Order: sequence, then structure tokens, then C-alpha cells
Amino acid sequence: MGKDWDAKYREGGAGQEPSELLVRMASHLPQSGRALDVAAGAGRNAVFLAERGMEVDAVDSSAEGLRQAEALAAQRGVSIRTVLADLTAFDLGTDRYDLIVNINYLQRDLAPRIARALGPGGVVFFETYVRAQANRSNGPSNPDYLLRPGELESLFAGMEIIHAVESDAHGRAVASLIARRRSAG
Repeated sequence: MGKDWDAKYREGGAGQEPSELLVRMASHLPQSGRALDVAAGAGRNAVFLAERGMEVDAVDSSAEGLRQAEALAAQRGVSIRTVLADLTAFDLGTDRYDLIVNINYLQRDLAPRIARALGPGGVVFFETYVRAQANRSNGPSNPDYLLRPGELESLFAGMEIIHAVESDAHGRAVASLIARRRSAG
């Protein structure tokens, strides 16, 4: 993967506050049910969702990040299920989740797997960097990990788009999307 994510988490710097997208758009979060935090890292979003009453699976390839996620959950008095897995091979399942969160991680072939893993009416919150981020000192610079303009919406074509914005502010160039899987019938 190029980076030693365990070392990154050991060095610190992982925030404990949830993604601003989750906080700002919390009215679109399910009130209960199962949630998946993709590339959960140190668990800031997984713990936030558990605090809201969701049953949360936090998946990441970093054992150290997940250890920190478990510690944060314990500190906040909630429970999350951590899963150490390589997301290129991890089975998200079918009709399994009411909510899937994917923040600051781009693996394009996950999009159809995320859509399948949502139950009817399930919601995805997705936010990651766009190409304009490449010229900045923070965030990824490899174009393989940066969205092209309009790409995020196209990755979730067929879902009901609730919110889709591309922004370049506060040193971050990102695309944000909230989409709902259409109910069967």
C-alpha cells in the first residue's frame, strides 16, 4: 500500500472528532440499525455512530488504528466491532447495512459493493479528495486516489442522490455525497 498505516497511527495525529460531513448532515443518518465504517482508521466516525445508537462494524487494514478505535469507544462508553481486513478482498455482503460511511478513502471498485451491501433504503455517506488536492501538502497526490470532477456521483449512479457537492475550501478539495439505495418495488 506504500504507507505503513500502523506507524502513522502510532505517531499520533488521528483526530477523535467525527467527519464534519456526518455532523453537518446528521439529519440524514438512520436513527438505528447496522452501520459500516469503511477504512475506519482510529474510529472517530465509528464511535460517533455508536454514540447515536447504531451497531457499528469498523473495517481497516491497520491493527494499530483499530486498537485506537477500540480504546476511543471504551473511553466514550460505547461498543464497536472492529474488523482487520484488506478492503480489496473484504466481502461487504448483500443487504447488510442501513448506513455505510466512507471518508477520505478511495477504492473505486468498492462503490458497487457498497451499493449492494446497503439494504433497501440504506444510506451511504462518502467524502474523499478530488484532483485539485494534488497540489497541496496535505492529503494524497497520486491521481489514482483522487476523484475526477463529477466522478463520485457517477460511481453511485442508480441510487437516489440526496446531497452531492464538490468544494475547495480550508485547504481541502473534496467531493461529498449522500445517497440512498432505492427500496425494492
